[in-house]
This record gives sequence, structure tokens and C-alpha cells, in this order.
Amino acid sequence: MGGIDRIIRIIVAAVIGVLFYMNIIQGTLAYVLLAVGGIFALTSFVSFCPLYALVGLNTCKVKK
Repeated sequence: MGGIDRIIRIIVAAVIGVLFYMNIIQGTLAYVLLAVGGIFALTSFVSFCPLYALVGLNTCKVKK
């Protein structure tokens, strides 16, 4: 997973967390988005996305 992809995932996870904390999102939608945000945060910290591996996508630049 590339650096830009990781940064975007962390930002999205943080925004979801803030929206939940401020009660802007509520109910089932809030819990679904929290789960997605948690997955985004986890995959960005470990630099691996199982879905990317499944479909063969690679956003990491190759060093020459």
C-alpha cells in the first residue's frame, strides 16, 4: 500500500470518528461507518489491504 493511500485512509477514519463523537452520524449507519473506519485505520497502520491483494491492486511505488 502506497503512502498516499495510507494517508487518505487515516484521514477518512479520523473524520468518521469525529462525526460519530459529535453525534452527526447515529444508529446503524454510525456503527457500519465506525467498522469501516476501523478497518481503514488498521490496514493503513499495517500497510496491507487484503482486498487489494485479492484483486491484484498495488499502490506502492516500485524501487529501482
